[in-house]
Amino acid sequence: MAVDLEPYRGELVAYCYRMLGSCHEAEDLVQETMLRAWQARDRYDHTRASVRTWLYRIAANACLTALAGRARRPLPSGLGAPSNDPGAPLTPAFDIPWLQPFPDARFDLGVRADMRLALVAAMQLLPPRQRAVLVLREVLQFTAAEVATQLDTTVPAVNSALQRARAALAGVADVTEVAESDDAGVRAVIDRYVHAFEAADVPALVKLLADDAVLEMPPVPLWYQGRRDYGRFISRVFETRGTGWAMRRLTANGQPALAAYAPAPGVGHRMHTLQVFTVTGGQVAGNVVFADPAVFRVFGLPEQIPPDDFRPAR
Repeated sequence: MAVDLEPYRGELVAYCYRMLGSCHEAEDLVQETMLRAWQARDRYDHTRASVRTWLYRIAANACLTALAGRARRPLPSGLGAPSNDPGAPLTPAFDIPWLQPFPDARFDLGVRADMRLALVAAMQLLPPRQRAVLVLREVLQFTAAEVATQLDTTVPAVNSALQRARAALAGVADVTEVAESDDAGVRAVIDRYVHAFEAADVPALVKLLADDAVLEMPPVPLWYQGRRDYGRFISRVFETRGTGWAMRRLTANGQPALAAYAPAPGVGHRMHTLQVFTVTGGQVAGNVVFADPAVFRVFGLPEQIPPDDFRPAR
């Protein structure tokens, strides 16, 4: 029987990303899933399961195998208290397998709240099998019986794992109040942020922040909380890297994001960070600033912007 697998690739990458917290690893596991499915295509029985259910069984078990004995992928805010020293050394910790953002533009998935960085980070705290059950049942809407088959377990075990996962996430990473990235109010906030950042106007930027706004910078294991320390750190950035930055808009994890290019005399602007924002109530509540070149490559971001291509926000 001919089995068309490609229509499921995008959603499988999203599933594996939620499980592993890395888009690159997710793509590798989906490739492995597709290979296994292709090799087993003659044994697939459409009377026992749909192609989609069958593929998720293969993907789920591939993820659980990959996660065996592996440490979770955190964000800096999940590792300890915030810093109050804006001059602290920015020493990257590449030994930590940091949570990575998801490049929306590469996959036709739409904007979905269950991809929020905060929620994916919270899900990393769950044991892998609970994580698998939560995504398969709550996000992908498989039945308990289907999930039991996918994970080679029982319906009572699936229901118990789901209950424990829900309890563990209760009150954590609540994304229901987070507006979508294409919301007009969110776009206006990000537009004002871009204007303020490109103008190096720290007071204007700070006015856009929520009182307890969080700024974190993987792979640097530092984070700041509150308008004062957020603003002090941004002032330090302009003092050390200069002014006249260029910002490019995109989305990640269904959230507004900016590619920030630092001024580079003689070549225009050079890629510096990918910043993923959480906007609530018309204010910036969080900014996760990724400085890992591996993240830039996943998003297909150019390393530099020539001088002739720079158009400041107006």
